Amino acid sequence: MVERVLVPMDDSDLAEQALRYALETHPDAEIVVLHIVGEPSPMMGGAVGLALEGDIETAAKEHASEVLDRAREIGDSYGIDVETEVAWGSPAKLIVKRAADFDTVVIGSHGGSIAERIFVGNVARTVFRRSPVPVTVVR
Repeated sequence: MVERVLVPMDDSDLAEQALRYALETHPDAEIVVLHIVGEPSPMMGGAVGLALEGDIETAAKEHASEVLDRAREIGDSYGIDVETEVAWGSPAKLIVKRAADFDTVVIGSHGGSIAERIFVGNVARTVFRRSPVPVTVVR
């Protein structure tokens, strides 16, 4: 039985679909939404912007607030409280690292802009290949 589900979430529609899938498929499980900010980009904009902040943790939470508020709204629409977490760094590496604490990962097949997908790589593919727990990729 699945007791804990990790749902990495950015601001894409597919990430929201992944969260809905997790809520529908595992209604009795603890659902944790993880949003990673400051990921590397072709121009290093997000990472540099956070690195220049005086308090990186607070800045990361501010950058993540809209996505995590949306995740809580979606959970509320299912009558389920979702936990939220914020991390800063490389999305694929951090998701794989956190996955060890969960029974499964539910992730959108892709997210972000086209430029981020081309230059940063496919996070879902990396998570799928390296996760220590089963991964469901939602399209």
